[in-house]
Amino acid sequence: MRRSVSVVAAAMLLFAPASWAQTASGPAASTLADPPAPEASDVELAQQLANPISSLISVPFQFNYDRGFAGGDGERYTLNVQPVIPFSISEDWNVISRTIVPIISQDGVIPGEGSQFGLGATVQSLFFSPKAPTDAGLTWGVGPVFLLPTATDGISTNQWGAGVTGIGLVQRGGWTIGGLANHIWSLSGDDDISSTFLQPFVNYTTSRATSFFLNTESTYDWENDQWSVPINFGANQLIDIGNRRVQLGGGLRYWADSSDFGPQDWGARINVVFLFPK
Repeated sequence: MRRSVSVVAAAMLLFAPASWAQTASGPAASTLADPPAPEASDVELAQQLANPISSLISVPFQFNYDRGFAGGDGERYTLNVQPVIPFSISEDWNVISRTIVPIISQDGVIPGEGSQFGLGATVQSLFFSPKAPTDAGLTWGVGPVFLLPTATDGISTNQWGAGVTGIGLVQRGGWTIGGLANHIWSLSGDDDISSTFLQPFVNYTTSRATSFFLNTESTYDWENDQWSVPINFGANQLIDIGNRRVQLGGGLRYWADSSDFGPQDWGARINVVFLFPK
């Protein structure tokens, strides 16, 4: 556990330096989508964070704990570093870059192999999204998704992959309701990959900028005919730390379905999101 906490602290220092804020406000800022105005309220910022393709630069750190691997006591600690960067490509369109880099510490996950530590495969998504919602209030985006072979030996499959991704959501009052999906096929390696990811989500933001969330992050492996279905629920709170806006929170996750050697029963999640409004 000590090693996992150290991983979290080190990764935050590595990926959230002051240079992020300088990038958002420096000369290159003209290529980015317009972030929220300085007078944006905490509630407005919290609602933008509930929208995965909002025009807001953010760096989420998502720490997950899962257990029950290999049909027993196997444990995994995963820190997902997930920078979100919107770019303005025209008067009406944005491209939103969403990257997921997993840093993993695990023990007893691979039978007879002890513990491992390293990187997982990186998932890079690009969403082409209209800046304004439709008349019906729908915000949407579509684009390519790529699987990058950044995984350390023994951590996960290490192959090139590519596919398509899309998202749609509606925000009314304090509610955000929508879903994100992608499908990835392998482009290299000995093992074929054909994987569908489905993430329906519901989020409610209160007048105190507290957000309650419920989602699943379901994956279907078409090659092995297996579902993995974690259900996540919890709450996040937007606060000020010095002169920086930060969202803190967490919750529980329940594995409704997984492979025989995958995680079982209950896990936990901690969220830390650094915001960079202009």
